[in-house]
Amino acid sequence: MSVSSAAPARRVRRASRIDAEMQVGVAIVGAGACGLTAALMLHDAGVECVVLERDAVPSGSTALSSGFIPAPGTLAQRRQGIDGDSPARFAADIQAKAHGRAAPALVSAYAEAVGPALDALQARHGLDWIVLDGFLYPGHSVHRMHALRQKTGAALMAGLQAAVEAAGIPVLTQALVDTLWLDESDRAIGVGYRRPDGREETLGCDALLLACNGFGGNAAMVRALLPEMAEAAFGGHVGNDGSAILWGEAIGARLRDLGGYQGHGSWVTPQGALMSWAVMMEGGVQLNREGRRFHDETQGYSEAAVHVLAQPGGVAWNVFDAPLLELARGFPDFCEAEAAGALRRCDGMAELAACIGCDAATLQSTLDGLRAGAVQGDGRVFARPLAAPYFAVKVTGALFHTQGGLDVGPDMRVLRQDGTPLPNLLAAGGAAGGVSGDAVWGYLSGNGLLSAVAGGYIAAHTAAALFDERKASHGR
Repeated sequence: MSVSSAAPARRVRRASRIDAEMQVGVAIVGAGACGLTAALMLHDAGVECVVLERDAVPSGSTALSSGFIPAPGTLAQRRQGIDGDSPARFAADIQAKAHGRAAPALVSAYAEAVGPALDALQARHGLDWIVLDGFLYPGHSVHRMHALRQKTGAALMAGLQAAVEAAGIPVLTQALVDTLWLDESDRAIGVGYRRPDGREETLGCDALLLACNGFGGNAAMVRALLPEMAEAAFGGHVGNDGSAILWGEAIGARLRDLGGYQGHGSWVTPQGALMSWAVMMEGGVQLNREGRRFHDETQGYSEAAVHVLAQPGGVAWNVFDAPLLELARGFPDFCEAEAAGALRRCDGMAELAACIGCDAATLQSTLDGLRAGAVQGDGRVFARPLAAPYFAVKVTGALFHTQGGLDVGPDMRVLRQDGTPLPNLLAAGGAAGGVSGDAVWGYLSGNGLLSAVAGGYIAAHTAAALFDERKASHGR
């Protein structure tokens, strides 16, 4: 399906050379987790790079996320006594969630690279990881979800920005890249970008990494490619406008898994905040306006978005009790939602029924069925029933970020329609097809930041090698 008619305008210019204001080894489009990780790894390799960022302050999808990154075999895991994990085990979990429909070479590449990437960021750039070991995220067979101690995406971005600043890596903000420059052999030679005052500038490069975005913020592309989410709330960054895909179409690149995305079934409404799915995994339930459960919550928060949107009014209630409230309060996003008035306390069944607006007898039957060890109709087994007082939060389903994009090889080079790689154009993170397959249910918790961090790490090593080859061929 062609999406080239969707705004914004993204151009490709063909020329044998670019008369640029500046020349750099590697140009990176996008200053999210992917672009900044790549920049730090290039700096460590001694390769000069420049990061171009459309916003005044880098944030993107990373800052809006929980900031959790899955990785096997890390220093942080060993420090917390977590063993038995490996890239092979992680890869198996990714493919199990995607029903075998994730790109095998990319799954292996990411599973192998993400642990060394986190270790390098910790050892060389001061990002001190912890592993969330109080519960397992859906689809993970071992505790491997890493975060900074603040447990937010904003903290992750702040840590990466501080590291980039300490390394002296230039980040050009308010630089909206709208043009890719390629020569007749499809070699990227630079980019054109616009400043807020409309001024156009150019940057020449020996290799180019697209670390920019997916297309979740492009309503026309969402309607065309993800029709089931056309009316969903968007919890991502407006900069996810599909630029990488539009450039890819213009240069004849292959696209992959455009039906894959991360949804979330716990988007607090009307406050517009995220509630941690840990509460569901540890015994919380989602009830519709009729007071009934409607899916197995432990299957994953991404596909839960579709289930919630299918309920009357497109809403549900997250219902839990005091021990689960204590767990929820360990997550800053939940604390913000609670401070905004999202949390309802109900001392008994009647109050909970009135809060939801459902029949009390129906609600009583639903909660009575949550006996310890009883197998639910959808296969879920609860360890214990919920006990009063009950707590409830109204939620809807949301689109967070897309998982489809430019098809890339395991070295992150963008592939042509025939599967051959472009010489020096790379894509990673939201710009590239991920490892979630082509459907919402294929998203394993953390796949977005996995693609960003592992992809940025791999892309940096590939770009460094391309830069060295280019330098050697030119005798400089």
